Amino acid sequence: MITVYRSNGEGRVLQDVAEPVAEAFADAVWIDVLDPARDEEALIERALSLDIPTRDELKDIEPSSRLYTDGSAAYMTASLIVRAESDLPALTDVAFILTARHLVTVRYAEPRSFALFKGAMHRIPGGCSSPTVTITRLLETVVDRTAEILEIAVARADTLSVEVFGDKRHLSRRPPRYLEDRLIQVSGLHRLVAKVRDSLMSLSRVLTFLHSLPALHADRESRELCRTVSRDVQSLSEHANFVAGNITFLLDASLGLISLEQNAIIKIFSIASVVLLPPTLIASIYGMNFDHMPELQLPYAYPATLVAMAVSAILPFFFFRRKGWL
Repeated sequence: MITVYRSNGEGRVLQDVAEPVAEAFADAVWIDVLDPARDEEALIERALSLDIPTRDELKDIEPSSRLYTDGSAAYMTASLIVRAESDLPALTDVAFILTARHLVTVRYAEPRSFALFKGAMHRIPGGCSSPTVTITRLLETVVDRTAEILEIAVARADTLSVEVFGDKRHLSRRPPRYLEDRLIQVSGLHRLVAKVRDSLMSLSRVLTFLHSLPALHADRESRELCRTVSRDVQSLSEHANFVAGNITFLLDASLGLISLEQNAIIKIFSIASVVLLPPTLIASIYGMNFDHMPELQLPYAYPATLVAMAVSAILPFFFFRRKGWL
């Protein structure tokens, strides 16, 4: 799907690739290409004399393939987060092609930042008067959305921290596999923050490359905004590292609590074995079938044996209580 936007934010979808596009592209400042078919790619390439990268080409991780110039066009590829609110956040590669007259974006997913930018284009002071202004404003929206996703991760981490450590009055009432379920949530949170860090890294490289382009040097507003967005990316990267450290602590703490619970269960069985060992020993001795065991003939032998078994069990129990092992 090809959508063209004017500087005031008005957009129009090209319904038919066979229709004349010269008029549609004449006053367009931004051309958004979403999941293009082969005939749509050919249309853009023919009308703008550009090489539209395919889905496989966007996945190339080599810097020379993600950031380069070809003639008068600059090609930049950034990894943006999609499905951030779901259990399976992912990255999608988006190509930004900057020419003297247009900004062309090629993407195969729907990052929410694009929808936010489309809705806010008409509110930008002065509008998106040039491709450089458009790309810097769009990247600003992308970074703002990434900051929002990072705040979502922080809120989830705080909630998980309360659920893991919780109130001491409720620690003994945890249902089975409670901490194991929290571990699954921690792993999903770690995945989200890892995607945020990868996205911020790619955005930092794109902004550095963009700031070095001659087209940006001639536009002071775009140059200053690009520098501001770069500083925001750096701050967010540091904050993402801090959040990642907190998640690592939460993961280690959850594993430690699981180990403590398992050790407590083993301790109970161990103490029960020690407490019951002396009575078992006494019962085993008097369960032997020897002919000469004089105390078996005494009238008080049976109750005395029961008392000895009870005392031998009670004494270790109180000893463990005094030591604080119970």
